[in-house]
Amino acid sequence: MTSEKPTELVHAFFADLAQGRVDDALARVDDDIVYTNVSLATVRGKRRFASLMRGLNGRSVGFDAEILAISADEEGVVLTERVDELRVGPLRIQFWVCGRNEIGEGRITLWRDYFDFWACTRGFVRALAAVVVPSLYKPLPGSLRATPAPA
Repeated sequence: MTSEKPTELVHAFFADLAQGRVDDALARVDDDIVYTNVSLATVRGKRRFASLMRGLNGRSVGFDAEILAISADEEGVVLTERVDELRVGPLRIQFWVCGRNEIGEGRITLWRDYFDFWACTRGFVRALAAVVVPSLYKPLPGSLRATPAPA
């Protein structure tokens, strides 16, 4: 159990993922975590979740995000509005995401993201164009990858 505020816990979780500290991110989730990208398959349990997160932080695949807004209620529900960036080889696909994280006993028990497939498609097209014309790529202004690591 941690003494972090729920918003600090979620922010640190995303920063850990963005900076490739998958084990640190996994230490922040419950053994029975439920992870859902709405309209895609739900992942249940830390073992399956860990496998997915490691896959998203590989040699040619990566994750980054910019948190636009974050808030929490007294129940430990944290809402985020983000721009996520998925890197696949030279492609850097950016798209808007709204997320819900539930916190129980100092760990993330639920991570549910909502996104728009049309926004993802536009992001993919922009990413393809930026491979051909690199100046079209615009880094995330508030990139969590660029955030200093904790001491």
